[in-house]
Amino acid sequence: MKQELIKLHHARSLKDFPELRLEENEYVELAIERSKLGLIFIWAAAGAGYLALVVALVFMAFGGVKSAGLSGFAQSYIYLIILILFGIITISALIGSRVYKNNRLYVTNKRLIHHRANSLFSKSVNIIELLSIEDVSFKQENIGDHIFKLGTIRMSTVGDETTYTFKYVNTPKDELDMITHLVHVEKEKTKRRLAVPTEAAADLTTPDATVSAAV
Repeated sequence: MKQELIKLHHARSLKDFPELRLEENEYVELAIERSKLGLIFIWAAAGAGYLALVVALVFMAFGGVKSAGLSGFAQSYIYLIILILFGIITISALIGSRVYKNNRLYVTNKRLIHHRANSLFSKSVNIIELLSIEDVSFKQENIGDHIFKLGTIRMSTVGDETTYTFKYVNTPKDELDMITHLVHVEKEKTKRRLAVPTEAAADLTTPDATVSAAV
């Protein structure tokens, strides 16, 4: 790729992904997010909680309170608890959605950058050089993964044999092909860079060897 085009891609990536600390001439090839189904599951669970609270309110409004013989203060206290539970469910769903979306995998022309969030206050960044990647695969571990076509991207590194995972991804065949291609391209570039000094040294030593033999 021409240097001018590389710089253009680099500048665009800096603008589109300001949260990344990109190196010189580095640009983003892929930005992989978790499946939107995860957000649906989070809010479906919240909806089930809302439904249960609404049923409780309806029960209280249509005789449940009177049959229990509760005082006015006790009734007000129960309504307050239900209102607080509504707020807790809403806040929990909002936090869960934010944490879920904050997990992203960025693939650049040089590295894999995994932004991982377990909670609002527990975050980490894993950076894997493309040269260190030995294997990239996609794994579905249970029947739910097969039904909803979700799974986990697994990336194994050379040497320390560490395995990094990125969960709840839609079946990413194209993404896996792209990552594998980028790893292959980067390793080929490195081989060519290492081969150039060796060839140059061979060219310098060959004439000397010829002269010595002639002498």
